[in-house]
Amino acid sequence: MRTTADIAKEVVMRWKNDLYAIVEFQHVNPGKGSAFVRTRLKNVRTGKVIENTFKSGEELDIVDVEKKKMQYLFSDATTATFMDRNTYDQVPVPLELIGDRKGYLKEGLECNLVIFEGNPVNIEFPKKISYTVAYAPDAVRGDTSNKVTKEVELDTGMKINVPIFIKTGEKIVISTETGEYVERTTE
Repeated sequence: MRTTADIAKEVVMRWKNDLYAIVEFQHVNPGKGSAFVRTRLKNVRTGKVIENTFKSGEELDIVDVEKKKMQYLFSDATTATFMDRNTYDQVPVPLELIGDRKGYLKEGLECNLVIFEGNPVNIEFPKKISYTVAYAPDAVRGDTSNKVTKEVELDTGMKINVPIFIKTGEKIVISTETGEYVERTTE
């Protein structure tokens, strides 16, 4: 067993019968009382972020996970298939694991698969991904207030809100952390 002294960003630990990655941490040594470590933990399976405090020196069950860069190939009704570009091995990943992020999947996209004990437990998407707008309604003439948006459909079928000047066929960049429009692109 390791202790709170081994805490670092992206370390994965088993806690409360689930896997959590440490997003942020701060060692605190108050003038009175015992030292402690304040942490923000992200559930590896669900992505939910929680805060917790551990006593300094407390034992933690830190586990080893493997991150493999994989390329998305295709999906069927229940699984998404990824390929290791070095060995050409194909790995099926249940769509429940991806959840509502499956709209980010597009052919050829490279992601990191987080693997624990031989099974994929999470997918880390790139922070920003470029998509083509498949359908965008026309902007309303005269609507020039600052934050006017409209809903468009991307080439993956996902729908998001973008500024009114975006047109069908344009390429845009989406943040996978927030699911929001970032900018136009020419890529």
